[in-house]
Amino acid sequence: MPTPWQRGGVEAWSFGAWCEATVIKTQPVMAAGPPERPKPFYRRLYFQVLFAIVAGGLIGHFAPDIGQALKPLGDAFIKLVKMVIAPVIFLTVVTGIAGMRDLDKVGRVAVKAMVYFLVFSTLALVVGLIVANVVQPGAGMNIDPATLANEKVTEYAAKAHDQTLVGFLMNIIPTTVVSAFAEGEILQVLLISILFGLSLTLVGDAGRPVVDFLDLVAQAFFKLVNIVMKAAPIGAFGAFAFTIGKYGIASIASLALLVGAFYLTSLLFVVVVLGAVAMANRFSIFSLIRYLKAELLLVLGTSSSEAALPSLVEKLEKAGCPKSVVGLVVPLGYSFNLDGTNIYMTLAALFIAQATGVHLSWEQQALLLGVAMLSSKGAAGVTGAGFITLAATLSVVPTVPVAGMALILGIDRFMSECRALTNFIGNAVAAVVVSRWERGLNAEAFRQALNPQNDPPDAGGPLADPARA
Repeated sequence: MPTPWQRGGVEAWSFGAWCEATVIKTQPVMAAGPPERPKPFYRRLYFQVLFAIVAGGLIGHFAPDIGQALKPLGDAFIKLVKMVIAPVIFLTVVTGIAGMRDLDKVGRVAVKAMVYFLVFSTLALVVGLIVANVVQPGAGMNIDPATLANEKVTEYAAKAHDQTLVGFLMNIIPTTVVSAFAEGEILQVLLISILFGLSLTLVGDAGRPVVDFLDLVAQAFFKLVNIVMKAAPIGAFGAFAFTIGKYGIASIASLALLVGAFYLTSLLFVVVVLGAVAMANRFSIFSLIRYLKAELLLVLGTSSSEAALPSLVEKLEKAGCPKSVVGLVVPLGYSFNLDGTNIYMTLAALFIAQATGVHLSWEQQALLLGVAMLSSKGAAGVTGAGFITLAATLSVVPTVPVAGMALILGIDRFMSECRALTNFIGNAVAAVVVSRWERGLNAEAFRQALNPQNDPPDAGGPLADPARA
Protein backbone atom coordinates (compact mmCIF):
# COMPACT_ATOMS: atom_id res chain seq x y z
CA MET A 1 0.00 0.00 0.00
CA PRO A 2 1.49 3.38 -0.98
CA THR A 3 2.11 5.80 1.86
CA PRO A 4 1.61 9.10 -0.01
CA TRP A 5 -1.75 10.39 -1.01
CA GLN A 6 -2.81 12.76 -3.77
CA ARG A 7 -4.24 16.14 -2.90
CA GLY A 8 -5.07 18.37 -5.86
CA GLY A 9 -2.54 16.56 -8.06
CA VAL A 10 0.31 17.18 -5.58
CA GLU A 11 1.89 14.24 -3.82
CA ALA A 12 1.95 14.79 -0.04
CA TRP A 13 3.01 12.82 2.97
CA SER A 14 1.33 12.43 6.35
CA PHE A 15 3.58 12.79 9.37
CA GLY A 16 2.60 9.29 10.49
CA ALA A 17 3.56 7.86 7.10
CA TRP A 18 6.87 9.73 7.23
CA CYS A 19 7.58 8.24 10.68
CA GLU A 20 6.72 4.77 9.40
CA ALA A 21 8.92 5.16 6.35
CA THR A 22 11.75 6.57 8.43
CA VAL A 23 11.60 3.72 10.94
CA ILE A 24 11.55 1.14 8.15
CA LYS A 25 14.50 2.73 6.37
CA THR A 26 16.56 2.99 9.53
CA GLN A 27 16.01 -0.60 10.69
CA PRO A 28 19.22 -2.62 10.39
CA VAL A 29 19.19 -5.40 7.84
CA MET A 30 19.92 -8.73 9.46
CA ALA A 31 22.48 -10.34 7.23
CA ALA A 32 23.10 -14.05 7.45
CA GLY A 33 26.44 -14.96 8.93
CA PRO A 34 28.21 -16.19 12.02
CA PRO A 35 26.87 -14.91 15.35
CA GLU A 36 28.56 -11.88 16.86
CA ARG A 37 31.35 -12.78 19.25
CA PRO A 38 30.60 -11.90 22.88
CA LYS A 39 32.42 -8.98 24.46
CA PRO A 40 35.48 -9.69 26.61
CA PHE A 41 34.51 -9.66 30.29
CA TYR A 42 36.51 -6.50 30.96
CA ARG A 43 34.38 -4.53 28.48
CA ARG A 44 31.10 -5.46 30.15
CA LEU A 45 29.40 -2.85 32.30
CA TYR A 46 28.86 -5.11 35.30
CA PHE A 47 32.59 -5.95 35.52
CA GLN A 48 33.58 -2.31 35.15
CA VAL A 49 31.15 -1.24 37.90
CA LEU A 50 32.30 -4.06 40.19
CA PHE A 51 35.95 -3.12 39.65
CA ALA A 52 35.11 0.54 40.33
CA ILE A 53 33.35 -0.34 43.62
CA VAL A 54 36.35 -2.39 44.82
CA ALA A 55 38.81 0.34 43.79
CA GLY A 56 36.68 3.04 45.43
CA GLY A 57 36.42 1.04 48.63
CA LEU A 58 40.19 0.56 48.80
CA ILE A 59 40.87 4.26 48.25
CA GLY A 60 38.24 5.25 50.80
CA HIS A 61 39.72 2.89 53.38
CA PHE A 62 43.43 3.62 52.92
CA ALA A 63 43.15 7.29 51.86
CA PRO A 64 39.91 8.57 53.41
CA ASP A 65 40.61 12.23 52.60
CA ILE A 66 41.00 11.40 48.91
CA GLY A 67 37.91 9.19 49.07
CA GLN A 68 35.79 12.00 50.47
CA ALA A 69 37.13 14.37 47.80
CA LEU A 70 35.80 12.00 45.10
CA LYS A 71 32.18 12.59 46.14
CA PRO A 72 31.48 14.94 43.16
CA LEU A 73 32.02 12.02 40.77
CA GLY A 74 29.13 10.11 42.30
CA ASP A 75 26.95 13.20 42.60
CA ALA A 76 27.58 14.14 38.96
CA PHE A 77 26.56 10.70 37.72
CA ILE A 78 23.37 10.70 39.81
CA LYS A 79 22.50 14.12 38.36
CA LEU A 80 23.10 12.81 34.83
CA VAL A 81 20.72 9.92 35.42
CA LYS A 82 18.06 12.11 37.07
CA MET A 83 18.32 14.39 34.02
CA VAL A 84 16.79 11.66 31.82
CA ILE A 85 14.41 9.99 34.29
CA ALA A 86 11.47 12.38 33.75
CA PRO A 87 11.47 12.27 29.92
CA VAL A 88 12.00 8.48 29.91
CA ILE A 89 8.98 7.98 32.20
CA PHE A 90 6.87 10.42 30.15
CA LEU A 91 7.72 8.81 26.82
CA THR A 92 7.33 5.24 28.07
CA VAL A 93 4.00 5.84 29.81
CA VAL A 94 2.45 7.98 27.05
CA THR A 95 3.35 5.67 24.18
CA GLY A 96 2.39 2.62 26.26
CA ILE A 97 -1.05 3.91 27.21
CA ALA A 98 -1.74 5.36 23.76
CA GLY A 99 -0.84 1.99 22.26
CA MET A 100 -3.36 0.16 24.43
CA ARG A 101 -6.43 1.73 22.78
CA ASP A 102 -8.38 0.32 25.74
CA LEU A 103 -8.91 2.57 28.73
CA ASP A 104 -10.24 -0.30 30.81
CA LYS A 105 -6.85 -2.00 30.50
CA VAL A 106 -5.05 1.08 31.83
CA GLY A 107 -7.20 1.04 34.96
CA ARG A 108 -6.85 -2.72 35.30
CA VAL A 109 -3.03 -2.58 35.19
CA ALA A 110 -2.92 0.25 37.73
CA VAL A 111 -5.26 -1.57 40.14
CA LYS A 112 -3.35 -4.84 39.88
CA ALA A 113 -0.07 -3.04 40.48
CA MET A 114 -1.37 -1.19 43.56
CA VAL A 115 -2.84 -4.40 45.04
CA TYR A 116 0.51 -6.13 44.52
CA PHE A 117 2.36 -3.22 46.13
CA LEU A 118 0.03 -3.14 49.15
CA VAL A 119 0.33 -6.89 49.80
CA PHE A 120 4.09 -7.15 49.52
CA SER A 121 4.86 -3.84 51.24
CA THR A 122 2.80 -5.04 54.20
CA LEU A 123 4.53 -8.42 54.10
CA ALA A 124 7.94 -6.68 54.17
CA LEU A 125 6.89 -4.72 57.26
CA VAL A 126 5.72 -7.91 58.98
CA VAL A 127 8.97 -9.72 58.13
CA GLY A 128 11.01 -6.87 59.63
CA LEU A 129 8.84 -6.97 62.75
CA ILE A 130 9.27 -10.73 63.19
CA VAL A 131 13.05 -10.64 62.73
CA ALA A 132 13.42 -7.76 65.21
CA ASN A 133 11.50 -9.73 67.84
CA VAL A 134 13.48 -12.92 67.24
CA VAL A 135 17.00 -11.48 66.89
CA GLN A 136 16.51 -8.49 69.26
CA PRO A 137 19.56 -6.57 67.93
CA GLY A 138 19.19 -3.72 70.45
CA ALA A 139 18.65 -5.80 73.60
CA GLY A 140 21.01 -5.07 76.48
CA MET A 141 22.35 -1.73 75.23
CA ASN A 142 20.46 0.25 77.94
CA ILE A 143 21.01 3.68 76.38
CA ASP A 144 19.56 6.84 77.93
CA PRO A 145 17.61 8.76 75.22
CA ALA A 146 18.57 12.04 76.90
CA THR A 147 22.16 11.51 75.80
CA LEU A 148 21.22 11.15 72.13
CA ALA A 149 20.47 14.73 71.10
CA ASN A 150 21.48 15.26 67.46
CA GLU A 151 20.80 18.18 65.11
CA LYS A 152 20.51 15.89 62.08
CA VAL A 153 17.84 13.78 63.79
CA THR A 154 15.93 16.96 64.68
CA GLU A 155 16.08 18.00 61.01
CA TYR A 156 14.65 14.68 59.83
CA ALA A 157 11.95 14.78 62.51
CA ALA A 158 10.91 18.26 61.36
CA LYS A 159 10.61 17.03 57.77
CA ALA A 160 8.56 14.08 58.95
CA HIS A 161 6.20 16.43 60.81
CA ASP A 162 5.63 18.36 57.59
CA GLN A 163 4.67 15.18 55.72
CA THR A 164 0.90 14.70 55.90
CA LEU A 165 -1.39 12.54 53.77
CA VAL A 166 -3.16 15.60 52.38
CA GLY A 167 0.14 17.30 51.64
CA PHE A 168 1.40 14.17 49.90
CA LEU A 169 -1.70 13.94 47.69
CA MET A 170 -1.58 17.65 46.87
CA ASN A 171 2.09 17.35 45.94
CA ILE A 172 1.21 14.84 43.22
CA ILE A 173 -0.43 17.69 41.29
CA PRO A 174 2.23 19.92 39.69
CA THR A 175 2.02 23.70 39.63
CA THR A 176 2.52 23.63 35.86
CA VAL A 177 3.24 20.93 33.29
CA VAL A 178 6.80 22.23 32.95
CA SER A 179 7.48 22.43 36.70
CA ALA A 180 7.05 18.67 37.13
CA PHE A 181 9.87 18.02 34.66
CA ALA A 182 12.02 20.91 35.92
CA GLU A 183 11.84 19.68 39.53
CA GLY A 184 12.13 15.99 38.62
CA GLU A 185 9.10 14.94 40.67
CA ILE A 186 8.41 11.37 39.54
CA LEU A 187 4.80 11.18 40.74
CA GLN A 188 3.96 14.52 39.11
CA VAL A 189 5.53 13.43 35.82
CA LEU A 190 3.64 10.16 36.08
CA LEU A 191 0.32 11.97 36.56
CA ILE A 192 0.95 14.18 33.49
CA SER A 193 2.04 11.14 31.47
CA ILE A 194 -1.08 9.13 32.34
CA LEU A 195 -3.42 12.03 31.56
CA PHE A 196 -1.68 12.82 28.26
CA GLY A 197 -1.62 9.15 27.25
CA LEU A 198 -5.35 8.87 28.00
CA SER A 199 -5.96 12.03 25.98
CA LEU A 200 -4.15 10.60 22.95
CA THR A 201 -6.20 7.41 23.26
CA LEU A 202 -9.45 9.41 23.30
CA VAL A 203 -8.34 11.44 20.27
CA GLY A 204 -8.06 8.22 18.28
CA ASP A 205 -6.44 8.00 14.85
CA ALA A 206 -5.93 11.76 14.70
CA GLY A 207 -3.39 11.43 17.51
CA ARG A 208 -1.45 8.64 15.83
CA PRO A 209 1.20 10.95 14.29
CA VAL A 210 2.00 12.28 17.78
CA VAL A 211 2.42 8.73 19.10
CA ASP A 212 4.69 7.82 16.17
CA PHE A 213 6.79 10.91 16.81
CA LEU A 214 7.07 10.13 20.54
CA ASP A 215 8.12 6.56 19.69
CA LEU A 216 11.05 7.96 17.72
CA VAL A 217 11.93 10.39 20.51
CA ALA A 218 11.85 7.48 22.97
CA GLN A 219 14.39 5.57 20.89
CA ALA A 220 16.67 8.62 20.91
CA PHE A 221 16.33 9.01 24.69
CA PHE A 222 17.18 5.38 25.33
CA LYS A 223 20.28 5.86 23.20
CA LEU A 224 21.03 8.81 25.48
CA VAL A 225 20.58 6.52 28.49
CA ASN A 226 23.13 4.12 26.98
CA ILE A 227 25.60 6.99 26.60
CA VAL A 228 25.05 8.13 30.21
CA MET A 229 25.52 4.57 31.48
CA LYS A 230 29.05 4.55 30.05
CA ALA A 231 29.90 6.82 33.00
CA ALA A 232 28.43 4.38 35.56
CA PRO A 233 31.82 2.97 36.69
CA ILE A 234 33.11 6.50 37.35
CA GLY A 235 30.01 7.38 39.37
CA ALA A 236 30.13 4.14 41.38
CA PHE A 237 33.86 4.66 42.04
CA GLY A 238 33.38 8.18 43.42
CA ALA A 239 30.26 7.38 45.46
CA PHE A 240 31.71 4.27 47.13
CA ALA A 241 35.07 5.92 47.82
CA PHE A 242 33.21 8.74 49.59
CA THR A 243 31.05 6.36 51.64
CA ILE A 244 34.00 4.35 52.94
CA GLY A 245 36.20 7.44 53.36
CA LYS A 246 33.52 9.38 55.25
CA TYR A 247 32.08 6.70 57.53
CA GLY A 248 34.73 3.99 57.54
CA ILE A 249 34.34 0.26 57.94
CA ALA A 250 34.80 0.60 61.71
CA SER A 251 31.50 2.47 62.06
CA ILE A 252 29.66 -0.75 61.19
CA ALA A 253 31.34 -2.85 63.88
CA SER A 254 29.58 -1.29 66.88
CA LEU A 255 26.16 -2.00 65.36
CA ALA A 256 27.11 -5.12 63.42
CA LEU A 257 24.16 -7.16 64.73
CA LEU A 258 21.61 -4.64 63.41
CA VAL A 259 23.37 -4.29 60.04
CA GLY A 260 23.76 -8.06 59.73
CA ALA A 261 20.13 -8.69 60.69
CA PHE A 262 18.94 -6.16 58.12
CA TYR A 263 21.06 -7.57 55.28
CA LEU A 264 20.10 -11.15 56.14
CA THR A 265 16.40 -10.26 56.38
CA SER A 266 16.49 -8.48 53.03
CA LEU A 267 18.30 -11.44 51.46
CA LEU A 268 15.71 -13.87 52.83
CA PHE A 269 12.88 -11.63 51.62
CA VAL A 270 14.30 -11.58 48.10
CA VAL A 271 15.18 -15.29 47.95
CA VAL A 272 12.21 -16.76 49.85
CA VAL A 273 9.30 -14.33 49.39
CA LEU A 274 10.08 -12.83 45.99
CA GLY A 275 11.58 -16.17 44.94
CA ALA A 276 8.25 -17.89 45.68
CA VAL A 277 6.40 -15.21 43.72
CA ALA A 278 8.78 -15.72 40.80
CA MET A 279 8.39 -19.49 40.97
CA ALA A 280 4.60 -19.17 41.00
CA ASN A 281 4.92 -17.10 37.82
CA ARG A 282 7.30 -19.60 36.18
CA PHE A 283 10.62 -17.83 36.32
CA SER A 284 13.66 -17.90 38.58
CA ILE A 285 14.50 -14.96 40.83
CA PHE A 286 18.19 -15.83 40.40
CA SER A 287 17.91 -15.64 36.61
CA LEU A 288 16.26 -12.24 36.88
CA ILE A 289 19.00 -11.02 39.24
CA ARG A 290 21.63 -12.31 36.83
CA TYR A 291 19.95 -10.47 33.94
CA LEU A 292 19.97 -7.23 35.94
CA LYS A 293 23.43 -7.68 37.48
CA ALA A 294 24.91 -4.53 35.94
CA GLU A 295 22.03 -2.40 37.25
CA LEU A 296 22.25 -4.00 40.70
CA LEU A 297 25.97 -3.26 40.95
CA LEU A 298 25.24 0.32 39.94
CA VAL A 299 22.61 0.58 42.69
CA LEU A 300 25.12 -0.87 45.16
CA GLY A 301 27.81 1.59 44.17
CA THR A 302 25.60 4.68 44.26
CA SER A 303 23.17 3.65 47.07
CA SER A 304 20.38 4.89 44.79
CA SER A 305 17.83 2.74 42.97
CA GLU A 306 16.94 5.78 40.84
CA ALA A 307 20.37 5.55 39.20
CA ALA A 308 19.25 2.38 37.39
CA LEU A 309 15.60 3.30 36.70
CA PRO A 310 15.98 4.16 32.97
CA SER A 311 18.09 1.06 32.37
CA LEU A 312 15.56 -1.12 34.23
CA VAL A 313 12.73 0.14 32.00
CA GLU A 314 14.78 -0.63 28.89
CA LYS A 315 15.82 -4.11 29.98
CA LEU A 316 12.31 -5.14 31.05
CA GLU A 317 10.94 -4.11 27.66
CA LYS A 318 13.70 -6.05 25.91
CA ALA A 319 12.81 -9.07 28.06
CA GLY A 320 9.29 -9.10 26.65
CA CYS A 321 7.32 -7.04 29.18
CA PRO A 322 4.79 -4.75 27.44
CA LYS A 323 5.77 -1.09 27.34
CA SER A 324 2.32 -0.15 28.64
CA VAL A 325 2.78 -2.28 31.79
CA VAL A 326 6.41 -1.35 32.44
CA GLY A 327 5.61 2.35 32.00
CA LEU A 328 2.99 2.23 34.75
CA VAL A 329 4.32 -0.37 37.19
CA VAL A 330 7.98 0.70 37.47
CA PRO A 331 7.44 4.44 38.19
CA LEU A 332 4.58 3.62 40.58
CA GLY A 333 6.75 1.00 42.27
CA TYR A 334 9.52 3.50 42.91
CA SER A 335 7.06 5.37 45.14
CA PHE A 336 4.75 2.66 46.49
CA ASN A 337 6.67 -0.63 46.37
CA LEU A 338 9.54 -0.04 48.79
CA ASP A 339 10.14 -3.51 50.25
CA GLY A 340 13.64 -2.74 51.50
CA THR A 341 12.57 0.51 53.13
CA ASN A 342 9.65 -1.23 54.87
CA ILE A 343 11.89 -3.98 56.29
CA TYR A 344 14.27 -1.29 57.51
CA MET A 345 11.56 0.76 59.21
CA THR A 346 10.10 -1.92 61.47
CA LEU A 347 13.51 -3.46 62.19
CA ALA A 348 15.07 -0.07 63.04
CA ALA A 349 12.08 1.07 65.11
CA LEU A 350 12.18 -2.04 67.29
CA PHE A 351 15.98 -1.81 67.55
CA ILE A 352 15.66 1.74 68.95
CA ALA A 353 12.97 0.59 71.40
CA GLN A 354 15.12 -2.32 72.59
CA ALA A 355 18.29 -0.20 72.83
CA THR A 356 16.54 2.45 74.97
CA GLY A 357 14.83 -0.12 77.19
CA VAL A 358 11.28 0.50 75.91
CA HIS A 359 9.01 -2.54 75.88
CA LEU A 360 6.38 -2.53 73.15
CA SER A 361 3.28 -4.67 73.51
CA TRP A 362 1.90 -6.53 70.49
CA GLU A 363 -0.85 -3.89 70.24
CA GLN A 364 1.76 -1.12 70.10
CA GLN A 365 3.75 -3.07 67.50
CA ALA A 366 0.59 -3.47 65.41
CA LEU A 367 0.06 0.31 65.63
CA LEU A 368 3.70 0.82 64.62
CA LEU A 369 3.19 -1.42 61.59
CA GLY A 370 0.02 0.41 60.51
CA VAL A 371 1.62 3.84 60.84
CA ALA A 372 4.72 2.65 58.96
CA MET A 373 2.52 1.39 56.13
CA LEU A 374 1.01 4.86 55.68
CA SER A 375 4.11 6.95 56.32
CA SER A 376 6.16 4.96 53.80
CA LYS A 377 3.77 6.21 51.10
CA GLY A 378 3.64 9.76 52.48
CA ALA A 379 7.37 10.36 52.11
CA ALA A 380 7.71 8.73 48.69
CA GLY A 381 10.17 10.57 46.51
CA VAL A 382 11.52 12.70 49.38
CA THR A 383 15.30 12.92 49.83
CA GLY A 384 16.29 10.75 52.81
CA ALA A 385 12.92 8.99 52.63
CA GLY A 386 14.04 6.04 54.76
CA PHE A 387 15.01 8.23 57.71
CA ILE A 388 12.04 10.58 57.29
CA THR A 389 9.52 7.74 57.27
CA LEU A 390 11.17 6.26 60.36
CA ALA A 391 10.92 9.62 62.13
CA ALA A 392 7.27 9.95 61.10
CA THR A 393 6.52 6.46 62.40
CA LEU A 394 8.24 6.98 65.76
CA SER A 395 6.53 10.34 66.30
CA VAL A 396 3.13 8.61 66.28
CA VAL A 397 4.28 5.99 68.81
CA PRO A 398 5.42 8.28 71.65
CA THR A 399 6.78 5.47 73.80
CA VAL A 400 9.73 5.07 71.38
CA PRO A 401 12.03 8.14 71.55
CA VAL A 402 12.68 9.82 68.19
CA ALA A 403 16.09 10.83 69.56
CA GLY A 404 17.03 7.14 69.41
CA MET A 405 17.47 7.55 65.65
CA ALA A 406 20.88 9.02 66.45
CA LEU A 407 21.98 5.45 67.20
CA ILE A 408 21.67 4.41 63.55
CA LEU A 409 22.52 7.73 61.91
CA GLY A 410 26.16 6.73 61.39
CA ILE A 411 25.39 3.39 59.72
CA ASP A 412 22.34 4.50 57.74
CA ARG A 413 24.47 5.02 54.63
CA PHE A 414 25.53 1.36 54.67
CA MET A 415 21.96 0.22 55.21
CA SER A 416 20.69 2.45 52.40
CA GLU A 417 22.57 0.30 49.89
CA CYS A 418 20.65 -2.79 50.96
CA ARG A 419 17.36 -0.84 50.99
CA ALA A 420 17.97 0.33 47.43
CA LEU A 421 18.91 -3.15 46.18
CA THR A 422 15.82 -4.76 47.74
CA ASN A 423 13.53 -2.01 46.42
CA PHE A 424 15.02 -2.41 42.92
CA ILE A 425 14.58 -6.19 42.79
CA GLY A 426 11.04 -5.89 44.19
CA ASN A 427 10.04 -3.48 41.43
CA ALA A 428 11.56 -5.66 38.71
CA VAL A 429 9.61 -8.69 39.98
CA ALA A 430 6.42 -6.62 40.20
CA ALA A 431 6.69 -5.51 36.56
CA VAL A 432 7.19 -9.09 35.35
CA VAL A 433 4.34 -10.45 37.48
CA VAL A 434 1.82 -7.79 36.41
CA SER A 435 2.88 -8.31 32.77
CA ARG A 436 2.11 -11.99 33.14
CA TRP A 437 -1.21 -11.31 34.86
CA GLU A 438 -2.12 -9.14 31.88
CA ARG A 439 -1.13 -11.96 29.50
CA GLY A 440 1.18 -9.52 27.77
CA LEU A 441 4.54 -11.11 28.59
CA ASN A 442 6.40 -12.33 25.50
CA ALA A 443 7.38 -15.73 26.90
CA GLU A 444 10.02 -16.49 24.27
CA ALA A 445 11.73 -13.09 24.59
CA PHE A 446 11.64 -13.43 28.39
CA ARG A 447 13.18 -16.89 28.30
CA GLN A 448 15.91 -15.77 25.92
CA ALA A 449 16.71 -12.74 28.09
CA LEU A 450 16.93 -14.63 31.38
CA ASN A 451 18.60 -17.77 30.04
CA PRO A 452 20.77 -16.72 27.09
CA GLN A 453 23.57 -18.79 25.62
CA ASN A 454 25.79 -15.75 26.19
CA ASP A 455 25.45 -12.89 28.66
CA PRO A 456 23.10 -10.14 27.44
CA PRO A 457 24.77 -6.93 26.29
CA ASP A 458 24.85 -4.13 28.81
CA ALA A 459 23.95 -1.43 26.32
CA GLY A 460 21.23 -2.02 23.77
CA GLY A 461 20.14 -0.52 20.52
CA PRO A 462 16.67 0.65 19.55
CA LEU A 463 14.03 -0.93 21.71
CA ALA A 464 11.72 -3.56 20.45
CA ASP A 465 8.10 -3.21 21.45
CA PRO A 466 7.00 -6.75 22.28
CA ALA A 467 3.43 -7.63 23.11
CA ARG A 468 2.28 -4.10 22.68
CA ALA A 469 -1.36 -4.21 23.55
